[in-house]
Amino acid sequence: MVLWQKRRSAMRFKTRIKELRARYDLTQDDLAKKVGVRRETILYLEKGKYNPSLILAHKIAQVLKTSIDELFIFEEKTSL
Repeated sequence: MVLWQKRRSAMRFKTRIKELRARYDLTQDDLAKKVGVRRETILYLEKGKYNPSLILAHKIAQVLKTSIDELFIFEEKTSL
């Protein structure tokens, strides 16, 4: 008897928020105020511990003069 295991895939992401903030000399608080969130939200985003809404991702990309695709790098993690 052959047993097939289902592969699970999860999307993980990294961000370039910290790098791009530095380019424009913005603090976490500065960026947070510009996009209408708390500083902690930016902190969690930078650490990859928070998935932003599409609207928030768009606002951050606009402030940092980039695209969502350039701002967030998605990686597929596959496990058994």
